[in-house]
Amino acid sequence: MAADKPHMNLAVIGHIDHGKSTFVGRLMFETGAVPPHIIEKFKEEAKLKGKESFAFAWVMDTLKEERERGITIDIAHKRFDTDKYYFTVVDCPGHRDFVKNMITGASQADAAVLVVAAPDGVMAQTKEHIFLSKTLGINQLIVAVNKMDAVKYDEGRYKEVVEQVSQILKMIGFKPDQIPFIPTSAFEGDNFKTASANTPWYKGPSVLQALNNLKEPEKPTSLPLRIPVEDAYTISGIGTVPVGRVETGIMKKGDQVVFMPSGAGGEVKSIEMHHEEIPQAVPGDNIGWSVRGIGKNDVRRGDVCGPKAAPPSVADEFTGQIVVLQHPSAITVGYTPVFHSHTTQVACMFMSIDQKLDPKTGQPKEQNPPFIKAGDAAVVTFKPTKPMVLEPAKEIPQLGRFAVRDMGMTIAAGVCLSVKKKD
Repeated sequence: MAADKPHMNLAVIGHIDHGKSTFVGRLMFETGAVPPHIIEKFKEEAKLKGKESFAFAWVMDTLKEERERGITIDIAHKRFDTDKYYFTVVDCPGHRDFVKNMITGASQADAAVLVVAAPDGVMAQTKEHIFLSKTLGINQLIVAVNKMDAVKYDEGRYKEVVEQVSQILKMIGFKPDQIPFIPTSAFEGDNFKTASANTPWYKGPSVLQALNNLKEPEKPTSLPLRIPVEDAYTISGIGTVPVGRVETGIMKKGDQVVFMPSGAGGEVKSIEMHHEEIPQAVPGDNIGWSVRGIGKNDVRRGDVCGPKAAPPSVADEFTGQIVVLQHPSAITVGYTPVFHSHTTQVACMFMSIDQKLDPKTGQPKEQNPPFIKAGDAAVVTFKPTKPMVLEPAKEIPQLGRFAVRDMGMTIAAGVCLSVKKKD
């Protein structure tokens, strides 16, 4: 039974059209998660539509709309196994307007594969995705220099891309010498399972070896239970079933739980994972659970489930440390963009800019500056425009991170330092 293997959530990130979906489709195929006849069927279909190179991508893009537009929209959860782990792939869209999905996807991941196409190298979103994954707490990274077939497996081009990506990784605190940079062609399958004859100059691990080399994340089971709700379904005979990933703590049948900010709660009746009922859920598990006495309108995406005895914190105000990634002008008090944290999205107002920090050292360099701009790091006090659950990052890091979005782009990313709770 696969449950004997440790579970990892893997985000696949990178710029649009750099081959993420094909990469994931190829992974599913090479590990036997997708049978060859299904791939054959997709190949036939792709050929008919004149999009042959999309066959593997279609394994992931099961939504019809995506097939027709040729891009990845929702976050598809798919499962595959290596010798050591079983993985759930959180496929993160690369398209601009889907960065918010990318944020929800990456915030659930234990590790990430960054896909960078060899012909293009680093693009705007490549940077944004690397930055976000770091802020969202992903510490393990594998870089796939993809589409090597398109540059005729040229070692020189591979080295240029490695250099470009390494520069950015260094800037934000990753150590490139500890990260595998694997030359791949997701379409042809080079260096996925075994060393490819097309890249005799490459001596590092294959993709599957690199995945096996990842370190198992520590499970924060001793922290209080926190499950951000991704969605809630009504299932006949069972009632309302919220779904989400256990971030911290343990949930058992019979537990008394509460959903915040609504305050609705009750007793856990059943817990299900991969369509099997389980007696308890631990961090990293993607589950559906039913709670006695919870109605369809009591729970929605963005709520967080926790124990009645230690309910999730609802912030009246909170202080956070942020890095401004981009903004066309200056940010001042009163600015009210949308904050994305775990599965919630709430507009929050900048109430006071408390300190400007030196981004390299993190030390304060100016108290109460009049404004902050792109490139600045700062400590700011925020007020959510409606109730939102947030925890101080040092207490429950999984619920203490957020990204700030406005005008269709990620303005800033940050961590919560302290919460003034709602009475």
